[in-house]
Amino acid sequence: MRSGNPVLKNDIFQNTGEQGDTMTLGGTVGKTFVLFLFLLGTAVYTWYRFSQGEDIIAMMMIGGIGALVVALITVFVKKAAPITAPIYAALEGFAIGGISAILESQFPGIVIQAAALTFSVMGVLLFLYAARIIKVTKNFRLMVVSATLAIFVVYLLDFVLNMFTTMTVPYLHSNGVIGIGISVFIVAIAALNLVLDFDFIERGVDARAPKYLEWYGAFGLMVTLVWLYIEILRLLQKIRR
Repeated sequence: MRSGNPVLKNDIFQNTGEQGDTMTLGGTVGKTFVLFLFLLGTAVYTWYRFSQGEDIIAMMMIGGIGALVVALITVFVKKAAPITAPIYAALEGFAIGGISAILESQFPGIVIQAAALTFSVMGVLLFLYAARIIKVTKNFRLMVVSATLAIFVVYLLDFVLNMFTTMTVPYLHSNGVIGIGISVFIVAIAALNLVLDFDFIERGVDARAPKYLEWYGAFGLMVTLVWLYIEILRLLQKIRR
């Protein structure tokens, strides 16, 4: 049993060998909210700097690369999550804030639409999961994980092509019907990863995992939310064009 989110592997809550306070659902939700505040704070700061006419490209690059490095540290050193997860959220905010500010200047209203859709999707899926209308079966899990890995491979290929050639993956950045359809598919897969993450965190709570893994669970959920928000932004951008 595993989550589609690459930072939430299926062995995280096993053989932890910890005693004392255990992971709770309420604690994980609270820590997710704390991470969101860290991300929102740096995102608003970056947006403000952009609104003042300042160059924010360096800030975005430092935030994006730094967030990736800290995320990898968090994945490999889970006990560090209470420290590294807030740092990741803050660094990610610099990148997200910059991207949002730039797109908002080109397509007014796009950010509030993307944010509203992101939280609406999360809320609906959380309700459907809690009501057991959506059930996480082995086949469901396999489908989402396979699709997520396929998307990762396509993005990696597109990155390599952009770095060393003038080519890109066909239709991935297109504003036509096929390009928009691809974005809709990617948004759907990102959203379904939230369902797997809800299920994975619930299993951790049931397994009485160590308290520090509340931060790790919140970190994994934040990774998926950031991905979903970015993909919705990309979709709206294509539609606007």
